Amino acid sequence: MATAVRPLQTAMYAKLTASTTLTDLVTGIYDEVPEGAVLPYVSFGSITESVDDAHDHQGLDTIVVIHVWSGYPGNAEAADIFAAVDAALDRVPLVIPGFHDITIKHDGHQFLADPDPDIRHVNARYRVWLTSDL
Repeated sequence: MATAVRPLQTAMYAKLTASTTLTDLVTGIYDEVPEGAVLPYVSFGSITESVDDAHDHQGLDTIVVIHVWSGYPGNAEAADIFAAVDAALDRVPLVIPGFHDITIKHDGHQFLADPDPDIRHVNARYRVWLTSDL
């Protein structure tokens, strides 16, 4: 088992895009933000995988960073969007082909001051534990 990044990100993207609460708040949910994307939107950030094997199974402990981007003054809009992201992901069942015993949990978040004073940014971390079917 080399990585679960692709199927994990696909499963998380499906949960995010299925949330009408979230999709009503943002202009898009992106893996790669297109040039000229209009705020507010959500994007995938870094993904870190660590080996988390048991005696007889391969496993991964993964951190996925989700970014919330807003152009609304103050933190209100970014906070509402983050709450919708969290409702879509935190402790929800994920189905990922090739894996079982999948758990996703909110691992923390940070409201950041962007270098552009007109942009608000939330950096949210989700920890995912997966066990390989192999």
